Amino acid sequence: MKKLALLFAIACGVTGAAYAQRPEWPAKPIKLLVPFGAGGAADVTARLYAEHLGQAFGQQFVVENRTGGGGLIGALALMRSDPDGYTLGSGGMSVHVLGAALSDNPGFDPVKDFTHIAFLGGAPSVVVAHPSIGVKTMKDMLAHARGLAKEMPYVSSGTGTVGHIVFEYVVQKEKLNAVHVPYRAGSAAVVDLLAGRVTVGALNWATARQHVQAGTLIPLGVSSSKRLPQLPDLPTLAELGYPDIQTTTWTMISGPAGLPKNIADAVNREVRAIAVKPELKKHFENEGEQPRLLTPAELTDLVQAEVRRWAPVVRAMVKK
Repeated sequence: MKKLALLFAIACGVTGAAYAQRPEWPAKPIKLLVPFGAGGAADVTARLYAEHLGQAFGQQFVVENRTGGGGLIGALALMRSDPDGYTLGSGGMSVHVLGAALSDNPGFDPVKDFTHIAFLGGAPSVVVAHPSIGVKTMKDMLAHARGLAKEMPYVSSGTGTVGHIVFEYVVQKEKLNAVHVPYRAGSAAVVDLLAGRVTVGALNWATARQHVQAGTLIPLGVSSSKRLPQLPDLPTLAELGYPDIQTTTWTMISGPAGLPKNIADAVNREVRAIAVKPELKKHFENEGEQPRLLTPAELTDLVQAEVRRWAPVVRAMVKK
């Protein structure tokens, strides 16, 4: 009996210790703020990961779109949230790098005010035109713009997005008479493009892909460093004479500053596991996404490096 009692006590002790070491997070659903509208590339990517993260943690990751200010409103909401792991958000190149650089006072520091957790992926932007204007190349589009009696409107998925910066860079370098028409999501911008209400723009490849492949939008150039496998005849913007514009609209999951390390590490671990699932790798290839298996520290270094690289470029463009 004594031996049995001892074994029982040991078993209870082990079980109790294991239970005590179990992380309390997550004990309820997690809110995932997306700073752009539903249906855009950032929203689609966030929802894809949210579904798989929910399965991994046994708690729902609820996507909430907080639009406005070129993504700054959503970033501010995330920054101001409690660092308890129950409010996370997506961000990245458009918000923490370009959007912050475009604003005189974004209200946050892209690095110090957040806990950057996991890299999600990044697709390039494609300069596109509506078939009605009859352009097939970037050279054709430039000639079309110069032949207009009034300024040419161009669309993007929002102020400070990669599409906005890509097209504005071309506008300024070529001295075109053009005006930016921002939207809150690429899905909304593409509606007006397809209808011909606006005839040129720059959109994330994940948003433009199906319309380009259907022939309802004409691709003129892509912001990636290499040509897209799906469109081997489409030149990069670097090939077209714009070597400074080589980038993707990469996105990430972040939390507010002070997020416990165990939570950040847990989410990072699961995101990296999701990214290499065979069924998702195929999806990323189709969408032109480029996931990278970065640790939180490596991701933070990436944000810092991108801010150093792009902030001076963007601010110089704004001043012109």
